[in-house]
Amino acid sequence: MPEITADLVRDLVADQFPAWADLPVAPVERQGWDNRTFRLGTELTVRLPSGEGYVAAVAKEDRWLPLLAAHLPVPVPEPVATGRPGPAYPHPWSVRRWIEGRTLMDAPDVDRARLAADLGALLRTLRAVPAADGPAGGRHSFFRGCHPSAYADEFQEYLHTLAGRVDTAACAAVWAAGMRTVWTGDPVWFHGDIAPGNLLTEDGRLSALIDFGTCGVGDPACELPMAWTYFTGGDRRAFREAAGLDAGTWARARAWTLWKALLVMTLSHPEPDPEQERVLEAVLADPVA
Repeated sequence: MPEITADLVRDLVADQFPAWADLPVAPVERQGWDNRTFRLGTELTVRLPSGEGYVAAVAKEDRWLPLLAAHLPVPVPEPVATGRPGPAYPHPWSVRRWIEGRTLMDAPDVDRARLAADLGALLRTLRAVPAADGPAGGRHSFFRGCHPSAYADEFQEYLHTLAGRVDTAACAAVWAAGMRTVWTGDPVWFHGDIAPGNLLTEDGRLSALIDFGTCGVGDPACELPMAWTYFTGGDRRAFREAAGLDAGTWARARAWTLWKALLVMTLSHPEPDPEQERVLEAVLADPVA
């Protein structure tokens, strides 16, 4: 796999889309794990999967983003063109419209109470988008949209690794509560990675939703971890109220959040991870529902 650089992107664009060959190319300030993103001129972005496991998202987003855009109240990435694999880069890649805004993690003076209400309402709207033909959660979504028990083996491994560092009995109880519930409704659309890096803001307000690489249809429990990873106290309750969903879904969401916190803590072990320890404390202390 070649290093994904601005020079590589410049060469790919010049070769496959010569009309844009003279546009400047620059990496965006915040890079994700699954893809590398570059600004192309002032109106476009180029997005390249960082590895084989993320390639399926290119065709999926090209297919479904126009549908989602037609129903959602905030902008989402608009596909403009799809690049071909070639000798310099072995995967398909995409060109999208640039969306103005700052990621939530970079935005000052965010009104968290308003954000909680707006984000919860956005997730309700997303769940209402027609989902009959959408891609069922599975490997392409890293099992978002599936039951969190897909990661049960990993969860047990993390508890073993972190024994003595975390309250394993409390963690096991939270996990078991989630395992006793299932989604009984029709499959609904989920984004799959609702996180500060994928929420854009303007003037402290939610203004766009980006990075649908793990989207699909299924159980929406995977959409709710920001209740513990970002919101606190009354804002957490406001998000719960705005997002809706039953207590069982929130129990599975809590299990999803616990699994991810333990995963990251295991990756850093034996070094501490204060942020994930904070998340873990919130998950164990507050069931929200």
